[in-house]
Amino acid sequence: MKVLICDSTAQSALDTIAEAGHEVVNRPDITADELMEVAAEYDVFVVRSRTKVREALIDAATNLKAIVRGGVGLDNIDVEYARSKGVQVLNTPTASTDAVAELTIGYIFSLARSIPQMTASMQAGEWAKKSFLGSEVGGKVLGLVGAGNIGQATGRRARALGMSVVAYDPFVKSAEGIEMMSLEEVVAKADYISLHVPHTDATHNIIGAEQLANAKDGVYIINCGRGGTLDEDALYDAIQSGKVAGAALDVYAEEPSKGHKLYTLPQVIGSPHVGAGTKEAKARVGAETAQQVIKALAE
Repeated sequence: MKVLICDSTAQSALDTIAEAGHEVVNRPDITADELMEVAAEYDVFVVRSRTKVREALIDAATNLKAIVRGGVGLDNIDVEYARSKGVQVLNTPTASTDAVAELTIGYIFSLARSIPQMTASMQAGEWAKKSFLGSEVGGKVLGLVGAGNIGQATGRRARALGMSVVAYDPFVKSAEGIEMMSLEEVVAKADYISLHVPHTDATHNIIGAEQLANAKDGVYIINCGRGGTLDEDALYDAIQSGKVAGAALDVYAEEPSKGHKLYTLPQVIGSPHVGAGTKEAKARVGAETAQQVIKALAE
């Protein structure tokens, strides 16, 4: 069977798939047009977040048996259409959990103490000791929008820091140490709101102008989940007005995001969708991806 690696994947994963007797073609920079041209040659696509697998590509991939997504979200794949064509869609739902949770906690500290801004000040040769009055995270409320694996992992770490954790998730009835409540209640109670939901029609801009208006004055917003779940224009306006004290973003409605107007605001810090970007997570994602490919081709 032929397996096309469409996005960067650990070499160990490629070796494991090859050792199982499958032909592996590694093209991590393949373009959408190139993929369309060769799609029919392959039995499995391995993708991460860069490659989009939409209906036209699925139709072109006449021998396709499985799409394996190295990571959690499946919003870059037309899942139901693929399955209607008999194509398996698999992912690695827990491999990057700890990495994303840790980045979220890192952003909580960074927002509370203005760590990036202080670093920039020092690099500019300043000694602005009186300009940076921070806050402590102990005793604050973390509001999770989404309480799946990553949300719960973030909650565990936040509780260890002395934070209270509340969450909204229509698919999770209870979670240890987390008080489940409505979205409106989470927004009203939280000092920090962190998004951990996939991007679907139901979650599109789930935190928007209305939610930000109903949040606490001085709330912080963190999105290490999926772009499109946070109304970025509404966030910009809320920071400009002083309603939102700051934000930390790893994901964006349009990616790659370059020159985003939010980064004209000193209260905004962020990263280029690197939530799962640790050595350990990459190794776990690779190992789980390989096993999913082997499993799909054995069925």
